[in-house]
Order: sequence, then structure tokens, then C-alpha cells
Amino acid sequence: MVKVDVKYTKLFINNEWVDAVSKKTFPTINPQNENVITQVAEGDKADIDLAVAAAKKAFARYSAWRTMDASQRGLLLLKLADLIESQARYLAELETLDCGKPVRDAEEEVYYSVTVLRYYAGKADKILGNTIPADGEVLCFTLKEPVGVCGQIIPWNYPIPMLSWKIAPALAAGCTIVLKPAEQTPLTALAIAALIKEAGFPPGVVNVVPGYGPTAGAALTNHPDVDKIAFTGSTEVGRMVMAAASAVNIKRVTLELGGKSPLVVFNDADVEKAAQKAHAAAFANAGQCCCAGTRTYVQSGIYDQFVEKAAEIAAKRLVGDPFDDVQQGPQIDKDMYDRVLGYIQAGKEAGAKCVAGGDKMGDKGYYIKPTVFADVTDNMKIAREEIFGPVQSILKFDTFEEVIDRANDSNYGLGAGVITNDITTALSFAKQVRAGSIWVNTYEHTTSQTPFGGFKDSGIGRELGEDGINQYLEIKTVTVALPHQPQLL
Repeated sequence: MVKVDVKYTKLFINNEWVDAVSKKTFPTINPQNENVITQVAEGDKADIDLAVAAAKKAFARYSAWRTMDASQRGLLLLKLADLIESQARYLAELETLDCGKPVRDAEEEVYYSVTVLRYYAGKADKILGNTIPADGEVLCFTLKEPVGVCGQIIPWNYPIPMLSWKIAPALAAGCTIVLKPAEQTPLTALAIAALIKEAGFPPGVVNVVPGYGPTAGAALTNHPDVDKIAFTGSTEVGRMVMAAASAVNIKRVTLELGGKSPLVVFNDADVEKAAQKAHAAAFANAGQCCCAGTRTYVQSGIYDQFVEKAAEIAAKRLVGDPFDDVQQGPQIDKDMYDRVLGYIQAGKEAGAKCVAGGDKMGDKGYYIKPTVFADVTDNMKIAREEIFGPVQSILKFDTFEEVIDRANDSNYGLGAGVITNDITTALSFAKQVRAGSIWVNTYEHTTSQTPFGGFKDSGIGRELGEDGINQYLEIKTVTVALPHQPQLL
């Protein structure tokens, strides 16, 4: 086990490290061995009130942040990106300790997050309004202004990338932030908070309050001085966030929620390559990915070959200590571990054929064998509900029209993929499937430039790209009466 120094465990409010008002703490658990890593200050309503007050003060008309040049905001984001990059290995090891993902994956995620910060740093001084040829003797133009105080709630599956997705566009736009990390994985958000202060962001611009959803999270979504909520997590909790965001004032809301994404493989695909791509789509991050391609639809002509290859790849997947050279670590916690094992049992009881895995791995830590089910039908629980674990369901189809209908037969619409050598098939699929991201002959290729978000129960709004920063801006229309112009003959 690699020794990782945990430096920050208090709340970060107004650029200061403080205990919770209640003095309470909560344990964060190492999913590799179920041991307590450390105790973290447990924020609740009183702490959220203090953090929101700090963010509101930082957003005041004549504050250092509001009067700062947009280009200077960009420079601060660039400095933060440099600081995070300089500590990439430490942050990766801290992430692995806290959430169990392989350290090489965690390090790649740190570097990816740096690209997001740099992308939005370049956007800070390029927020442009329009002039409008309005009817009448007027000059009309629009201004784009920051929404205000933003509550941001991030999940445990990609803590550093999700933090970058939230704070980068908000800061580029000129907003202030109260961020609540997931209670399972608070450590890297706190470590990055220290770098935010070091980068030179004024007090109150970013505040980080660890705590539980029903207390700290609920206080943030209900707070009357919060102007926007950005939440990534389950659809179930997203509904509660959406309701709370309208309880005392009408907050702007961005929700990135669950998924049950289809990946469709046609007969003309190379079976070996397709199986490898489908494996990566289903098992990335131990299946703990909202857009995981866990509904693998395979056309009947290659179905049997594909199942055989998928089982073979899953059986060879390296699972173990995430500080070693492995592909998969443990699930995040006991609740998710039990939930995934419950879905595996449900798949077996429903009559799906388990061709790989199908059980826990070892007696210590939350490890589950990569599991592949064949002969899955659309009505099975494992084909309809989000599992959030290393489970791939393979379903057979015959025709294009059939698979489009089946792919769309879901309450979710976050992502979808297609593997084919026929461009007409690929483009027809992209047009007809209802999902926020469509990947052709790849999967989960998401960059700082590409908008990401879902249809239906998968959420509201988009993150990343131009659309990402627009979620943190209000449009103000300014109309100016012009002096009456005499009509020329």
C-alpha cells in the first residue's frame, strides 16, 4: 500500500481552513481494505450559511472579483491549472486512496482536468454579447453577465474531472462557488482548494464544504442566496435537487444524471476490435460511469462470436490493488458493492447466461469480478436499471429499425454508441437515437470542447464546450432610444 499524506481535512470557507460549526467529523473510507483513511470536518446548514455568505460577499458589485478584468480571471485559471499539473502524481495517489480507481487512470484524469481549466481560461475574456437590429429608433444590444452564487455538488466516481467541469466555466464567467464534494471522496477537492488559494483567487470566490447530501447538500440547494445549482449524480437525487431549487427562489439548474446507454454493434464490424471497444465502454472505472455502455446490442450474424470474445476479454481483466498495474480497483463503498452484487444475482435469476465473472473477488475490500451476461432481454432488470458496476449485458438484434426502437426504449438518454463500417448506418443511428452524446466507432470520447449532458431522465443542460459556460451566464438586453432622425427625401 502506497503511503499518501492527507494534508487537508477541514472546511475551506473564505480562503480559510475551519472546523465545522458543530465540530463534527465523518470518516472517509479506503475501499481497498475498508479502513478509515481520516476524519473530515462534517459541514451542515450552519457551515453552508457561512460559505454562501462568503460567496455572496465575493460577488458584491465592487468586490475584487467582480471588478477584476476578464483576462485576469483567465490568468488565475491558468495558474490553477499549472499548480494542479505540478501536483498530478500526488493528487492521483490521493484520489486512488479515497475512491479506489487505478492510480494510472487517476493521473490521466488529473491531466485531463487541467485541459478543462485551460480551455475555460481562454474563454474568460471572450464572453460576447450581440447587437440586434430591433424595430424602432433604438440601439439594442445584449450583455452576458455571471449568474451569481453557484452551489455545485459533485459525485464520487470522477471527483477531480467533475470538479473541473464545475468550477472552470463558473469562474471563467465570473461567478462565485460553494462546492460540496461527495462524502465518499472529499480529499482531492480539499487539496485543490488549497491550490485555488495559492493561485490567488480572492477570498470567498471558491468555498468547499464536505458533508452529507441530506444536510449540507439540502442546505445548499434550498439556500435563498444561491442563484444556481449544478449537480452530478443519480436521477433519484436529481429530482430532489430540482424540487429544492425552486422551494424558496427559482434557481438556475444544471443536472447531469444517470444513464443506461446502448452500444450497438453491427454485422460488418470487426468482432475482435468491437468487443474490445464494448468492453472498455462497459467496464471503465469499474463500471462506475454514468454513460457506461452497459447495454451491448449485437447483430445476430456475429452475436455468438462476440459473446465468446467478450467473455474472454472480461476474464483477462486485471483486478486488484489500484496502486499496482491493474485495470480495475474496488467499488466505491459497501452500499454500491452490495447493490452491484444484487443486480448480478437478479440477472442470474432472470435467466440471463453469466459467461464471465458473476461474483465478488476476495474477502477484503469491495472487489467484484468483471461480469458478462449473454442472452439478455430488454425486460430484465439488468437491462433496464443503472447498475453502476462492472456488469455488461449483451442483447441480440436483427434489424436496424428494431435496434433503434429498443435503444430508445429507456427513461435515460445520456449517451449511445454504434460500431459499424457503413457511414449511412452510423449517421442514421446518430440522427435517430435520443441521447446527448453519440459515439461512432469509439466510446466516451469527451473533451473540454465537446458539450456533454443528457436527454430525458439523464438531465438538464450541458457541461463542457461553449454550452458549458453559457450555463453560468445571464443574458441582459439593453435597448437605448435614439434621437429622432428627420426623414430624408
